[in-house]
Amino acid sequence: MNDSTGFSKGFGAGRTQPNTMVDTLGPQAETRLKEFTASELFAKTFREGMDMVEETAAYLDGTGRQDSKMLARNEALIYASQSMRLTTRLMQVASWLLVQRALKEGEMTGAEARAEKYRLVPERETDTENAKPLAQHAAILPALLLDLLARSEKLYERIVRLDRSLYGSINAQHGNTVADQISRLEAAFSNFPS
Repeated sequence: MNDSTGFSKGFGAGRTQPNTMVDTLGPQAETRLKEFTASELFAKTFREGMDMVEETAAYLDGTGRQDSKMLARNEALIYASQSMRLTTRLMQVASWLLVQRALKEGEMTGAEARAEKYRLVPERETDTENAKPLAQHAAILPALLLDLLARSEKLYERIVRLDRSLYGSINAQHGNTVADQISRLEAAFSNFPS
């Protein structure tokens, strides 16, 4: 339990094992999180993300399918690779948004919502490298696919920034917190006689 100062009772109470999430979200951050999920910004971002998922699904199941059939074999492989990249990115965005909505509706706690499995991470360096061939082949790929890729990347980056703003870095939740360092110090000094 926490005392009136917000610190855990008992030095090192709530000690965590390595590679487990440390609950670092204090009462002010909890309030900020609830305010965000109740805000117009969240509502607008949620609508934008879900609309983009629907738009992408409609394109890939309709016009995009026809577009891909007109491409040469190598171009069709690039199309398939980029459409998978697009759908993966949007499913991660949709998942994050749905978690925030579940938090807003009381179906999840803040601690559950900030679990690593629900967090977005910046796209890997290799994903950035995959964008280079996309630029080289932009003339052969359908304009709508290119547009969806560009818009989804901007949305993903914006939501990664929101995630970091609301929950902090993932590394901070894995053994790099002050509470974890204090717990390690207590364990080290507990071996000394009083």
